[in-house]
Amino acid sequence: MPLIVEGGRVPPRWAMEGNCRSAASRNCGQAEQLRLDVALINNMPDGALEDTELQFFDLLDDASGDLPVYLKLYSLTGIPRTDRGQRHLNSFYGDLGELWQSRLDGVIITGTEPRQPNLKDEPYWRVLADVFDWAERNTVSAILSCLAAHASVLHSDGISRHPLSDKQFGVFDFSKSAGHPLISGIAEPVRFPHSRWNEVQASALTASGYQVLTQSTAGGVDTFIKQKKQSLFLHFQGHPEYGAETLLKEYRRDIRRFLRKERETYPSMPKGYFDEASERRVREFQEKVQEKVQEIVRSGRNSEKGEELMEGFPDAALAGTLQRTWQSSATAIYRNWLRYVISKKADISKLSAVAAISENVG
Repeated sequence: MPLIVEGGRVPPRWAMEGNCRSAASRNCGQAEQLRLDVALINNMPDGALEDTELQFFDLLDDASGDLPVYLKLYSLTGIPRTDRGQRHLNSFYGDLGELWQSRLDGVIITGTEPRQPNLKDEPYWRVLADVFDWAERNTVSAILSCLAAHASVLHSDGISRHPLSDKQFGVFDFSKSAGHPLISGIAEPVRFPHSRWNEVQASALTASGYQVLTQSTAGGVDTFIKQKKQSLFLHFQGHPEYGAETLLKEYRRDIRRFLRKERETYPSMPKGYFDEASERRVREFQEKVQEKVQEIVRSGRNSEKGEELMEGFPDAALAGTLQRTWQSSATAIYRNWLRYVISKKADISKLSAVAAISENVG
């Protein structure tokens, strides 16, 4: 069963792949207990907005199997958008205000690039907090990705994130640290990409009633959960949804920012991502760039940005070697999540039926 996008508003890049059909309405002949209605609240910046759509579409499509998953797209207000980005939202995303009176089986909330040290100072904070509160009351389960995970624990439990000395960037191996249906049947190591400058720590999470499911010495806390009112919140500090080239795009973006003098240091290579030959190419490129930058500094041309150096970046050679080594872990945990939600939904339906019978008998 392909993933089904609600309302006939299928983003063109996904529609071109021919993998998805739209549903003009919620009532498409499927028994309610045999389908899942899920919202994807995609808050990524414009440069990653459509890539993120495709990543989650592909992952949900792979994980759903024969289970119909009806998906509707939303995005937070308050996130800076270009005209093109806003047009895309207007064309394919629903009005976030629709959520407040809705009940859904699940919701997936992405992060976005932080601009403030304190998340509560972000312009979208109040709306994001309202989404968390809505999800607690009106979903069976919610997935919080990266910054959204940090914002969620800050909002509900006052747990602050801690800045890292360098970006936690690459593909990391994690071990299971607890038993739970969400990680049942997933082979170890559980492997996921991470891309973040901050972390929430296991000690603070467990002290506030969270259960850490996967973690490692190198990668820190990966996946953790907590029941919040009606909903089980599943938090990822990483990005199971990432495509094979996503980390490469981020790495290239960070190098460009260095050349534009938007960051002081040359970015670290993503760990566990490139093969040996690719790592050699990346190091050779870095050495050439840093030599050129030093030459610019010695010559006194400090205002020169050197963006033209990106023309020598070995995109094609690197992209041709990349593999989505975390795909099996990502598909497995999302499949478990969908199964968990459908199981809990069935339990709720049975309880409602029993309650109705009792009321009629009474």
